[in-house]
Amino acid sequence: MREIEPIPFLDKFKIWLDKSAQILLPKSYLGIAVSYVLNNWQALTRYVENGGLGIDNNVTERDIRPFTTERKNWMFAQSVKGAEASATLYSIVMTCCAHDINPYFYFQKLFEALPNREEDADLSDLLPWHAQFKS
Repeated sequence: MREIEPIPFLDKFKIWLDKSAQILLPKSYLGIAVSYVLNNWQALTRYVENGGLGIDNNVTERDIRPFTTERKNWMFAQSVKGAEASATLYSIVMTCCAHDINPYFYFQKLFEALPNREEDADLSDLLPWHAQFKS
């Protein structure tokens, strides 16, 4: 479906873009927009070639929105170390969410496991995406 339905529309759109680029003033808002689309045409049409690619990046935008909001809050941390700790904690919570793990249960298991570890022990098995934290 993806290889068939959008191609005629994209072909007509490309023809319109090429014609418009010749008659629009390059510094006009529409001229800038047409130029931008033409300069990114290959990236725009790549989703037709690969069924695994989405037509937009809405999922990614939605996933990073909370982080960008929090980044503004870190400006008001009492210290650099406080801001770093807050950012680290938030990063772990968002990683849990990305892997469908309840952060509360992850931290509960993490705080049970950490005191029993050597100071310089490998902690990679405690990362959120390991199966032991999926419950």
